[in-house]
Amino acid sequence: MDQAESSPSPGQPEPGQPEPGRPARPGRPAPRPVGRAEHEVPALRLEHPVVAGYDGSASSRNALAYAAGLARRLARPLLIVYVCSSGVYCEPLTGQVVGVPRDADALERWLLAELDQVTGHAEIDVHVRTRRGSPARELAAAAEEFSADALVIGAPAHFWHRFAGSVSGWLARHARCPVIVVP
Repeated sequence: MDQAESSPSPGQPEPGQPEPGRPARPGRPAPRPVGRAEHEVPALRLEHPVVAGYDGSASSRNALAYAAGLARRLARPLLIVYVCSSGVYCEPLTGQVVGVPRDADALERWLLAELDQVTGHAEIDVHVRTRRGSPARELAAAAEEFSADALVIGAPAHFWHRFAGSVSGWLARHARCPVIVVP
């Protein structure tokens, strides 16, 4: 079952365009606030990274650890991609449409803390990207954009995904690089 098309939210880049970001490790420079409206950040150039899709689940933590080890063994950068929903939902009691902004710096700190927990501070070149839209389509777009050597994701946690379709199933059929699904 195909995932829904993604559409950028206001202030977000078009699909296939890199989001502003900066190398998160080694040397760990002090984070600096970057205002999206103030100036344009140059596009990230990575040579054949290992892309890890991360959503905070137990299987995605395992996938993140596997991807970090693979990146270290292949001497490739690790690109962690976190895909958010549009951040807009309907409040059930009033029917009011509510937009929930996400703090990009807090999200990046959380992702790097998760990486440190699963890898034990491995010395690899790490980059973080947040995208909005369909997880399957956005992960495939990130892998294609950077000519990824591999795309590593966690196995679906819900039994019904095996019948109704899942991110991993869609990626196995449509991604243009090897897809590794970690339980």
